[in-house]
Amino acid sequence: QVQLVESGGGLVQAGGSLRLSCEVSGLTFLDYRMAWFRQAPGKERDFVAAVEWGGEYTYYGDSVKGRFTISRDNAKNLVALQMNSLKPEDTDVYYCAALSRYGHIKTASAYPYWGQGTQVTVSS
Repeated sequence: QVQLVESGGGLVQAGGSLRLSCEVSGLTFLDYRMAWFRQAPGKERDFVAAVEWGGEYTYYGDSVKGRFTISRDNAKNLVALQMNSLKPEDTDVYYCAALSRYGHIKTASAYPYWGQGTQVTVSS
């Protein structure tokens, strides 16, 4: 059974930082690209960041470039999202997702495996 379990969400003031973590089990972690998406109620799930298998290549959505950093620890089956300089518009539910070799890395519908989500709220 594949499980992705996010943690680290919460309430933070604008300008602050949060670190999200996602623990993955039930699949061969090194075979999967990992990503973070976010979604507000009634809206589509938006791409935030992704990292390739070995961690050497990363990708970011335009709105988070320079503020967020994605990383993975292949020894611990973990992927993390360090979020700095947070803004109220970063408020969303954040989801961890896993994608195998095929599929567009920035497209939510390509991902077969998802976590349950963690709420991030940034107050102004």
